[in-house]
Amino acid sequence: MLSGIFIVAGLNHLIDPSRTAARLETSPMGFLATAIAPAQPLVVLSGIALLIGGLALLLGLYTRAAALGLLALIVPITLTVQVGSMATMGPLFKNIGLAGGLIFFIAHGADTFGFDAWRARTRQPTR
Repeated sequence: MLSGIFIVAGLNHLIDPSRTAARLETSPMGFLATAIAPAQPLVVLSGIALLIGGLALLLGLYTRAAALGLLALIVPITLTVQVGSMATMGPLFKNIGLAGGLIFFIAHGADTFGFDAWRARTRQPTR
């Protein structure tokens, strides 16, 4: 369930990068990101990372690494796009909630479902 927001966000970044880049450029703290690189390439790269991380999380494939990568991605996104404006307080707390979910997966991995759990079961010797 957590993966859906990352998959949709990644697709939105890739389908309409100019709209997302405009949001980044007009956000109060967007200069922190655009000082590193132009907005459009940052949006495309983050879209690819969000999509890959979201799909990996959905499939339970390298769950801990996917969650860690997504957390490393949403922290700067949150700081540059959602901080500094009262209008973005809802999305700010949404991202904080997402971070909590990602921290859970970093700590626990894919427990029962997913490719990580399947690989762990197939590695155990049968008795």
